[in-house]
This record gives sequence, structure tokens and C-alpha cells, in this order.
Amino acid sequence: MDLRVIESEDDELSIEIEGEDHTFMNVLKGALLETSGVIAATYDVNPEQSGGQTDPILTIRTETGTEPLDALETGADRVSEMTTTFRDAFQAA
Repeated sequence: MDLRVIESEDDELSIEIEGEDHTFMNVLKGALLETSGVIAATYDVNPEQSGGQTDPILTIRTETGTEPLDALETGADRVSEMTTTFRDAFQAA
């Protein structure tokens, strides 16, 4: 998975996530919205200015004092934990 920073500010981060679709992006967005210090998390897979389908662009806005990149790391860790828990439960069934 390749990431490309589109915009980075003290309280907002926009990154393009290559090769992902709604399935992963919805899970990541949900995990981010549950992360302390995150005000908003959204993504767009077809920005108007792109002229067509693109890789998703994730935007994270955080409270003052919360680094957006740190929030992204926390959200990604949460997704990893959820998938491990699901896999373990599935294998045990």
C-alpha cells in the first residue's frame, strides 16, 4: 500500500491511499472516528477535480494538540486489531 501526502497541516492531513476501495476506507474511517482527538475523518474516491476515478483520498481533522499522523497510526492499529480479532473468532468457529 503506497501513501502520498496531498496536504499536511497542524490539525489536518489529506493522503492518497493507492489501490484501496470503499471496503477498507470505510473500516479505516470508522476506526479514526473512534480515535481520541479526531474531529472528522472522511474519504473521497472520485474528487471532482480529478476528472475521473482515483485512488481514495483520506482527510483527517484533529483537535489542537493531536497530530493527524499520530491519529492515523492509532486508527490503523485499531483496524489491525479488529481484523486479528475477527480472524481468530472465524477460525475458532
